[in-house]
Amino acid sequence: MTTFLFYLGFATLVTHEMDAITHKEWRLLYFFRTLPEDIASTLFVGVHVPLFAALMGLAHYEVTIVAQGTKSAIALFLIIHATLHKRLEQHPQYRFHSLLSRSLIYGGGGLGLLYFIAIAIE
Repeated sequence: MTTFLFYLGFATLVTHEMDAITHKEWRLLYFFRTLPEDIASTLFVGVHVPLFAALMGLAHYEVTIVAQGTKSAIALFLIIHATLHKRLEQHPQYRFHSLLSRSLIYGGGGLGLLYFIAIAIE
């Protein structure tokens, strides 16, 4: 069950990042919002390739403590990420109001929480 919850949560994060491109999420992020639009958007998209490659590699690393720690870190990030989005809802550049966007963000946070509950029960 924990494996399924991890993959589902990770999938919401990856899909949210796809959705984030359509909503120009870089305009909300401290470093990216200081850059010119074309550089910020390119960098925002480009940084996700090595980021997700590293996360997938570490989540499947042969040393169990590394793999489990990475999965727990991602699950914790999903919870923190949902909290940050909730706090940013009133920001003038915030565009994540659709059912799809909210489902990915808060669904991911819920899945992160369920992951920790499932670990505790196992």
